[in-house]
Amino acid sequence: MGAAENKELIRNMFAELSKGNGQAFLDTMADNVRFTIIGTSKFSGTFNGKQEFVNKVLMPLSAQLEGGLTITPDNFIAEGDYVAMQARGDSRTKSGGTYNNSYCQVFRVANGKVQEVTEYLDTELVTRAFGK
Repeated sequence: MGAAENKELIRNMFAELSKGNGQAFLDTMADNVRFTIIGTSKFSGTFNGKQEFVNKVLMPLSAQLEGGLTITPDNFIAEGDYVAMQARGDSRTKSGGTYNNSYCQVFRVANGKVQEVTEYLDTELVTRAFGK
């Protein structure tokens, strides 16, 4: 796949997530995806494999959000196997607070699947919304 196809793969991945289709979002990732969330928040770290990412990030995060995580992509830049995406979140915590983070995610795509993700975000906002 070329850069244009990789960009479309990521665009579709988040289009499905915005429809509430979390399975299609996950299906875009390789089973052995390496997902890194920068910083020192409770959700920061490197997660090896889709299942570890689901168990240590997605499930605990979803448990604290009302209606799930909403991420809206704003810009995509692609070159070779890499796609960079700028996005914004619009979510509410179950305790009634807002969780509207800004993101830059860098994806490496190979064989039609996301192999690696590095996510940059406001980690102080994560801590304020979800604690340490």
